[in-house]
Amino acid sequence: MQSNHEHNDGIRLARILVSACLMGDPVRYDAGHKWLADERLRHWQQQRRLVVVCPEVAGGLPTPRPAAEIQQASGADVLAGEARILDADHNDPTEAFVRGAHLALEAANRHGCRLALLTEGSPSCGSGSIYSGDFSGVRQQGEGVTAALLRAHGIEVFSQQQLDALERRLAELDRASQ
Repeated sequence: MQSNHEHNDGIRLARILVSACLMGDPVRYDAGHKWLADERLRHWQQQRRLVVVCPEVAGGLPTPRPAAEIQQASGADVLAGEARILDADHNDPTEAFVRGAHLALEAANRHGCRLALLTEGSPSCGSGSIYSGDFSGVRQQGEGVTAALLRAHGIEVFSQQQLDALERRLAELDRASQ
């Protein structure tokens, strides 16, 4: 029987874990999305390559919810227990973010994802920049909790601004599996 991520000729297609908000799901803190209207995503979805997840919702956070930021640190610091996440109402949703990151990793492993396409700036999914932690709208270099956990487990993480690089890496993985 053909798996849902193989071509008819049995070649295994590389799979991509993708932030649900990039697919148009209204899961962001403000109940919005960051739909990425790119033909490649639609094509990959038709090929059944995409595993869609929102780590924050998976971790138990509601939609909508107060905006949250890692406090003057990065996702790896949160995972190590050395930093916390606070929301705009001064609540501490750190445990939900960590739980969601682990659930995203489980989904990636279960579906054989070696790549991830995550939303830049997010305290979960930011892969190159996150907000500074003081709710000033300033971004700093760093990564979110989920991006850090995925990378620590060998999954390559790309932001929505890196679709060309993701497409090249996907082609490399497909060629290597033939």
